Amino acid sequence: MSTGLLDSGTLAAPKLPKLGLERFSYDNEIVKMFAYATMLWGAVGMLVGLFVALQLVFPALNFSEYSTFGRIRPLHTNAVIFAFVGNGIFTGVYYSLQRLCKARMYSDTLSRINFWGWQAIIVAAAITLPLGYTTSKEYAELEWPIDIAITVMWVVFGYNMFATILQRRTRHLYVAIWFYIATFVTVAVLHLVNSFEIPVTFMKSYSWYAGVQDALVQWWYGHNAVAFFLTTPYLGLMYYFVPKAANRPVYSYRLSIIHFWALIFLYIWAGPHHLLYNALPDWAQSLGVVFSVMLIAPSWGGMLNGLLTLRGVWDKVREDVVLKFMVVALTAYGMATFEGPLLSLKNINAISHFTDWTIAHVHVGGLGWNGMLTFGMLYFLFPRMWNTKLYSAKLANWHFWIATLGILFYAIPMYWAGFTQSLMWKEFTQEGMLAYPNFLETVTQLKPMYALRAFGGALFIGGVFIMAYNLIKTAQAGSFTANEEAEAAPLTDTYEKHEGEHWHRWIERRPVQLMVGSLVVILIGGLVEMMPTFLIESNVPTIASVAPYTSLELEGRDIYIKEGCNNCHSQMVRPFRSETERYGEYAKAGEFVYDHPFLWGSKRTGPDLLREGGKYPDSWHYNHMVDPESMSPGSIMPAYPWMAEKPLDISATEGKIKAMRTLGVPYPEGYEERAVADLKLQAEEIAGRLKESGIEVSSDTEIIALIAYLQRLGTDIKADPNKETKPYEVRPQTKQ
Repeated sequence: MSTGLLDSGTLAAPKLPKLGLERFSYDNEIVKMFAYATMLWGAVGMLVGLFVALQLVFPALNFSEYSTFGRIRPLHTNAVIFAFVGNGIFTGVYYSLQRLCKARMYSDTLSRINFWGWQAIIVAAAITLPLGYTTSKEYAELEWPIDIAITVMWVVFGYNMFATILQRRTRHLYVAIWFYIATFVTVAVLHLVNSFEIPVTFMKSYSWYAGVQDALVQWWYGHNAVAFFLTTPYLGLMYYFVPKAANRPVYSYRLSIIHFWALIFLYIWAGPHHLLYNALPDWAQSLGVVFSVMLIAPSWGGMLNGLLTLRGVWDKVREDVVLKFMVVALTAYGMATFEGPLLSLKNINAISHFTDWTIAHVHVGGLGWNGMLTFGMLYFLFPRMWNTKLYSAKLANWHFWIATLGILFYAIPMYWAGFTQSLMWKEFTQEGMLAYPNFLETVTQLKPMYALRAFGGALFIGGVFIMAYNLIKTAQAGSFTANEEAEAAPLTDTYEKHEGEHWHRWIERRPVQLMVGSLVVILIGGLVEMMPTFLIESNVPTIASVAPYTSLELEGRDIYIKEGCNNCHSQMVRPFRSETERYGEYAKAGEFVYDHPFLWGSKRTGPDLLREGGKYPDSWHYNHMVDPESMSPGSIMPAYPWMAEKPLDISATEGKIKAMRTLGVPYPEGYEERAVADLKLQAEEIAGRLKESGIEVSSDTEIIALIAYLQRLGTDIKADPNKETKPYEVRPQTKQ
């Protein structure tokens, strides 16, 4: 059943006619540029990850406004996903695509624009995220000007890739190219839909969607960012580099067909499993569960196709460090794609969601699948492009074992931490009371596990530096071939179908049809899941007492977003007795209709805040923000003393109110003209209450706005819509 790479004629040397060959060259320079960028940003992104891991053990590392966990954690995720993995994708695609198409990239200029534009985007992210410019949407935190730049660079990459495919000298498109095409079209759709936002200022925008709708779109994007940025392009790289490194054809051509089409069709439906037991309509949650469970079939089909390609060469695997990395990568892919469907089951998700179990799961995939496959690919490429042997096989083997141990030391403590969190959150005494009513008790139990996690991360990063040294020494010892000479017969206009040829060969000869087919397949799931939520009003029932935020509360919410508080706090009380006892009434979909963006969160390092309003006096919130341990001894939360001194920027308040009205928030016509006056009135009232508590603070500081927002959370469903309102309480039921 081995009708794969070699016998498809794409990687084995084809039997070409003596005459009529065209001479050309492969562009290795662009591959080299992306390879070096992969190593650089991999080291940077992982070092930032180690720093944020240590912050949970040593809170004093949150030593400045620009280095707090809430601001740096998104920098880590964006750096490893879009800088490390992104550059790794481009490295592998630019190398393999040319050889699979027997053609140089369509445009060297476009290749360089792709490279420098992508690096500029990474630098922009590295600057803006610590400064607090963020949309708060996971894996999509970058603000609208950078979103536009990402779109442009993705189009440049896609155009260059597709133009290269159209000028190919091979008839059939090998399976790796199918995955590259599906990656391009799907990431484009995901990015455009999820990034639909309304700009307020140059670096501030609001999501076009609100509440439940925003959550559904975000996790349709978020899960499929994992699927179509961290998975499908790497499956394309797997289908190229594993057979090349093993010098064997891929195990099964037919299995690769099933793997491709089933994977891209099923994956797009799975996003709602991130929102189980949340305020999302139950039918959407159930769809997410069903398709997530089905995903195990194509995922494991791809894993087995990769591993079985190595049948008969296991002795070589023991000796070849490239294959060692790739075997561990495939194994990690299999583990992660088994655990994903498991975590999508409601009874398992009830335990795992909001805990460190999810962190472990993500990093088995990130470190094991993406990291190890990238390392194997780089070890494969450098000796070939520099025409020399690897500088040190011994160092490469050291890297392999250090990285493998790093994954284990990272993941196992996080699994343990996740189980510990969930058990402590849900435990009741014999008297029916919460055994651990103070959330902080669960946090202090996890510090040893967080320390072990940091140790595992340090091991993994140590391996990256070993690799960088080894590959740089390899390059120094060799002679780089910038333009690798090649020759191939031109593609003729005529084609004769061979007897017994598989029916799928038809679409492999037609890249445009393959792209359109991929687009149709991925759009089905997205449309079926999202359209009812947007078009059928009963899917998001409204609550009469829920009102828009006052101008001060809106500014406070933006500060909450700027500081990345949603990285540690959820705003979603699930309908479990353990949660309603701890936090209060479970969340209703109608509570979030004016939330642009939604802030349900995906991890509880701190307690849920949905019912925070009115739970503590203003003075408690002030002291807690300035010095968390003064209110919660043993807290690992960063301190925010600058908020008590930093003036609140109200220059965009009027524009924010206008933008919200454009998005459908029912602010009274003309409210923006007195929004600042109402803001000051409410701020002075909070400052007055703080003064009565012995706290002197100016009413125009950021902390006042944040307190206003925190005191508002969860109070609407307890509000009386008929009560007399104050001037700054903007309730749609009250004429103003």
